Amino acid sequence: MTWLKSTIKKIWDKLGPIWRRWQFGRLLIVLFMTLFLATSVYLVVLTKTANVENLEATLSATTEIYDDEGKKAGELYSQKGTYVKYDQISQNMRDAVLSIEDRNFYHEHGFSVKGIARAALMYVRNKVTGSNAISGGGSTLTQQLVKNAYLTQEQTFTRKAKEIFLSMQVEQDYSKNKIFTMYLNNAWFGNGVWGVEDAAQKYFGVHASQLTTAQAATLAGMLTSPAQFNPIDHPKASDARRNVVLATMVANKKLTKAQASVAQSTTTVLHDTYNASGEYKYPWFFDSVISEAIKTYGLTESDVMNRGYKIYTTLNQEDQTNLQNDFDNDAMFNYVNNAQAASIVLNAKNGGVRAIVGGREETHTFRGYNRANQALLSPGSTIKPIVVYAPALQRGYSIDSELPNKVMSFGVNGNFTPNNAGNVETADVPMYSALEHSYNIPAVYLLNKMGVSVGYNSAIKFGLPLTSSDKTLSLALGGLSSGVSPQQMAQAYTAFANDGVMSQAHYITKIVDATGKVIVNTPKTKQTRVISSTVADNMTRMMLGTYTNGTGVGSAPSGYTIAGKTGTTENSLDQNNANSSKDSWAMAYTKDIVEATWMGLEGKNAQSNSLPLGLTSTMGPLVKTSLEQILPNTSQSTFTVTNPNTSTNSSNSSSSSDIWGTIQKDFNTGVKKAVDGAGKLWDTVTGLFGQ
Repeated sequence: MTWLKSTIKKIWDKLGPIWRRWQFGRLLIVLFMTLFLATSVYLVVLTKTANVENLEATLSATTEIYDDEGKKAGELYSQKGTYVKYDQISQNMRDAVLSIEDRNFYHEHGFSVKGIARAALMYVRNKVTGSNAISGGGSTLTQQLVKNAYLTQEQTFTRKAKEIFLSMQVEQDYSKNKIFTMYLNNAWFGNGVWGVEDAAQKYFGVHASQLTTAQAATLAGMLTSPAQFNPIDHPKASDARRNVVLATMVANKKLTKAQASVAQSTTTVLHDTYNASGEYKYPWFFDSVISEAIKTYGLTESDVMNRGYKIYTTLNQEDQTNLQNDFDNDAMFNYVNNAQAASIVLNAKNGGVRAIVGGREETHTFRGYNRANQALLSPGSTIKPIVVYAPALQRGYSIDSELPNKVMSFGVNGNFTPNNAGNVETADVPMYSALEHSYNIPAVYLLNKMGVSVGYNSAIKFGLPLTSSDKTLSLALGGLSSGVSPQQMAQAYTAFANDGVMSQAHYITKIVDATGKVIVNTPKTKQTRVISSTVADNMTRMMLGTYTNGTGVGSAPSGYTIAGKTGTTENSLDQNNANSSKDSWAMAYTKDIVEATWMGLEGKNAQSNSLPLGLTSTMGPLVKTSLEQILPNTSQSTFTVTNPNTSTNSSNSSSSSDIWGTIQKDFNTGVKKAVDGAGKLWDTVTGLFGQ
């Protein structure tokens, strides 16, 4: 020891004069004071900008979703339960929580010096020993409220400092009873439950105001670790923890020993009356609203779910309900149960999403895979109007320009030889007939004549996410390196429905926070003219024939006139079935709405199965039924253009002979001989030739 003192003295004798000369002691004091001041300023600014005065409004309000008429459609919440007032919490619960969690709550100013010191010592001990134990026990109820509402669960001195300053601000803005109420309404009780009211219903089937002494002690005991002490998963540990709480209540003079003894001997009886999903009625739409709020408006998922916003949307509740019910009906898909599907309906004039379903599933996964707006799919022939026929009209072609329809080769080396479905060939056909019957040869012929870049640039203009690798002639048939979503296709088709002006698809129109402040006043969407109104009218004229004379026959809604396009993609994985497909598409629109519907095989299902060809054999019933439900809810605006088939068909005596007249015009004698009987010809035209 003498040696150590001597060594220190020698070192100080050498460094002392330098230390005194340069006044390092004062410099250290100045640095410490500067650091302390800067930290204090930072924490004060953090506290003042946290909008603590809005905390009660934020915690008590649930985020609500409103439809296109301003009517409430449902609620969103995750770290939030049913909010109850102070006098709706039983005295038993209040006494139990204060006894076990913070007996000095009503005598503190937001934090406990002893508690912080104890937590700090435990934190240092854990760091030294390498322990992962939780350094708890240092937080008041106010600090726990602040931690849950504003901060993360990390254990650092920085977070603890923030917690203290915010707690002091909360204590200034709210009474003790309000702080206690906010704490219990924002507490986590395990098994998907937040808040004392929902916890009371989850575990005991009663309201928070009805909790008995034993029930209250059980819930209060769970607050430190719901996973360890909840009575569903760990009944013995829960009872033991309950008895600890009851003992503290006796020590805190909230119970007599006799009362505690009675409560300790009580058998825990569980009864679950909690309903967690009642307000999440439109999961596909609500998921999409959350995603748009995050991606477009910069909110976080936690903000959207827990900050009590009022989010006004483009939702049509009747359309959404009907579409969800349709997807639950296997008959809508001709009982092809190994295929997935998705559908989306847009307002043709402004791009607002009226309804959306992203898959066929029995149980919805929160913010899971939504095929309607996340899938990247080959669009098949539904892309032809965008990359072939609209650009052709812009370059002087007319809707009745004659196009070749016999097999030919294209490309520099003639290495691309497309075929029509069923290998059908005919004499030259007018352009409208080529579109409505979805012939492949005329489409590739036109794109080759105009140049692939023309079609590619048109697709980009229509908002489709193509890449340079898509600059091939197969673009005319929907052959893409990546793919498009039904939402992107529906958005593109709004240009045809709305006189050449494309409207960006969107869900949100306004967002108001819990205090009533409008944080989003108008949707961040845009409208872009992509084609002239004349081109749009002529495109509609051609696409009217799809559902009267072409590939959509049998799927049109009764009593309504619609335009659109169908499409399929080959299933290259099914080598044993040449007349099969992997994807089926239907685009349908009026002046009021655009609907995009897809049905297809995914993963292993595509390897061993195929969809039948023809819209009526796949999701034709869904297209027909859903449009018959949607269109009565619109303005029922009518097209101002006529179907080019009208004059041809007027000389025929019936709708059946109308279709036969078109068949006889479009298909040569050889094709007709190859078909065995009129019934088989009908199936071939509406099925094989259509996609």
